[in-house]
Amino acid sequence: MTSVLFVCLGNICRSPLAEGVFRHTVEQAGHSDRVLIDSAGTGSWHQGHAPDPRSISVAASNGIDISGLRARQVKQDDFDRFDLILAMDRDNLAALRRMCAAEQTGRIRLFLEDPERDVPDPYYGGADGFQDVYKLVRNGCLDLLEDLRLA
Repeated sequence: MTSVLFVCLGNICRSPLAEGVFRHTVEQAGHSDRVLIDSAGTGSWHQGHAPDPRSISVAASNGIDISGLRARQVKQDDFDRFDLILAMDRDNLAALRRMCAAEQTGRIRLFLEDPERDVPDPYYGGADGFQDVYKLVRNGCLDLLEDLRLA
């Protein structure tokens, strides 16, 4: 089994959307039994909260239900538990690298690597920003599915 953790700042916008999209993508490919998928935030202020309503809405408009997800903060044992930890942006990538032991940094990378770029935080914008993030996440999840040889 492969385990993947998506990480953003508060775990209410980008990373739960990525978790839901990747779970949906893996299910459609028929590999649900082969991948453990979760999301978390580097910050703690949204712990226990549902995803942002705009993330829920954009996911739902694409046939994905993330309304039952709850925000949590990255824990130290996540660095041992997950094979791949994907940061939504460079700031969270740096935070994750500071949080883990040196031998664990190989598990951590930027979610969008080819070309390398951040998934922008849509929190302070409107619904269009969430739709743009959905498109980036969807394409990134399709690439990840291929990278993990699950396509």
